[in-house]
Amino acid sequence: MSPTLETLRAAGFRGLRVVGDVHGDARGFDAAIAGAEAAGLFVVQLGDLTDHGPDNPGVLRAVFALIDAGRGLFLLGNHDHKLRRALIGDAVRVEKAGLGRTLEQLAAAPDGTAVSARAVTEIGGAPAWLRIGRWFFVHAAFHDAMLQHAPPPDAGTARPEGLVGRAIFGQVTGRVGPDGFPIRLVGWVDRIPAGLTVLVGHDNRSRDGRPLTMANARGGRAVFLDTGAGKGGALAWLDLPFDQPDADGWQADAVTATQP
Repeated sequence: MSPTLETLRAAGFRGLRVVGDVHGDARGFDAAIAGAEAAGLFVVQLGDLTDHGPDNPGVLRAVFALIDAGRGLFLLGNHDHKLRRALIGDAVRVEKAGLGRTLEQLAAAPDGTAVSARAVTEIGGAPAWLRIGRWFFVHAAFHDAMLQHAPPPDAGTARPEGLVGRAIFGQVTGRVGPDGFPIRLVGWVDRIPAGLTVLVGHDNRSRDGRPLTMANARGGRAVFLDTGAGKGGALAWLDLPFDQPDADGWQADAVTATQP
């Protein structure tokens, strides 16, 4: 069952710590988790746990421990979905510095087989999007139809189409940029209703190493939390206290970043 403000308050949590794309930065992720526990915050990680960074098995172990303790969860990201496909034997493109590094590290880890099996299970059941109060969490891009539909329980095992495809891949043009990656758009920000803050990862749109905020004319806004962790950048997170009196509980000084 998805957490709600009521269930989290009843469990004693004081707020949320929302963590951007980790991409194998276990040291940064461990710091985020330790700080959240000390502050009584429930962790919502926005997807893309693995690939690129120095300790992908360590990141997976950390998120499994969070889940087991009832202190956090992760959303389905495109890298998570691809990792699961690779682990069950589907044909996928393996980039040496990305998925290839994760698979090599899992193969070398003493508990790699167990970690891989747990990853298949947890990714298969990870939510594609989540709403808690006035905050909405999704890996790549929002669509207002997500407010009327719960994510399918098998999003991590199914072909990513429709809203699930939007959630994990974003809004794309169908064209590829000079870097070989799909060109992604942010027109979806205009669909965010007034009073709602959407927190996403997926695209590193940061100009200064800190999360980027975009607002629309309706009064909705998006916060982009991918700041390049595992790829030479830092891991960023936002703390959202439940008792914050402003519209969305976010303050600039709530941003924390750790160098990988």
